[in-house]
Amino acid sequence: MHSPCPKFHNIQTDFLLAAQKARLIRPNSATLAAMQTHRLAVVPLLTALVFAAYCVNSRAAVPKVHTVVLGPARRVPYTPPEATPDTKSEEATTLRIRPLLVDDRQKEWTVGELHDVTDRSFVIRRALHINDALPGEAQRWTWQPGPWLMVDRTTGHISALHLPDYDPDVSSAAWFRDYAAYCGIATTTKGGLVAVVAELGSRKAVVQKVIGPWPMANPPHPVCAAARWQRTPIRVTFDLTVGESMTFDVLGTSSLVEEGESSEP
Repeated sequence: MHSPCPKFHNIQTDFLLAAQKARLIRPNSATLAAMQTHRLAVVPLLTALVFAAYCVNSRAAVPKVHTVVLGPARRVPYTPPEATPDTKSEEATTLRIRPLLVDDRQKEWTVGELHDVTDRSFVIRRALHINDALPGEAQRWTWQPGPWLMVDRTTGHISALHLPDYDPDVSSAAWFRDYAAYCGIATTTKGGLVAVVAELGSRKAVVQKVIGPWPMANPPHPVCAAARWQRTPIRVTFDLTVGESMTFDVLGTSSLVEEGESSEP
């Protein structure tokens, strides 16, 4: 019969040989029967203990491999914040979402394209299923683009990103490496429309400059077009829908993106 742990076979064989050799020794003593009984009882016990310890250590040494994939896309109801009865269309009132699967189990709904930050981590926007009913109305469900998520392919861990001053209704985030550039709304008492460059792993924004007043009367949508990145030197340009373009140099070539050790999600 084969041992459940193949590498343990040699250890088990050595114990059996030792037990057989012990039986060949015939000391001329009155305690021979007691010694043989004790020896035969200890050997199987030691064999079982070593076998159990080996199997436990073997299982613990092999990390679990997780699979992280995006499932097939489907369209769901969506009402853009700038939509009016005159501007609504079938394309404008639907959102293309995809399930985020970890080990074949759905964890989140996502929208948009993912951005690979490292060889094991990527970011993608979460899709929110929101009750759009007014007070007194029956439940009416709709979908909205939500915050950004960071996903670790190795551990299967999913975490929400808290980008400073980010508002998805103002502009979309343009990613380069571990930097996100976007227009946001300042949460200070003065407020205002701000150009932001956020870096993963850093609590403070790399760039945070007021570029216009907020709120605006009948603001265009989006207020800012997608930011444009340049690699060498690292530079980002914000194009305002109303106003002049602004360019910022980004100092530093990398940041500390925290990627934990392999563990259960």
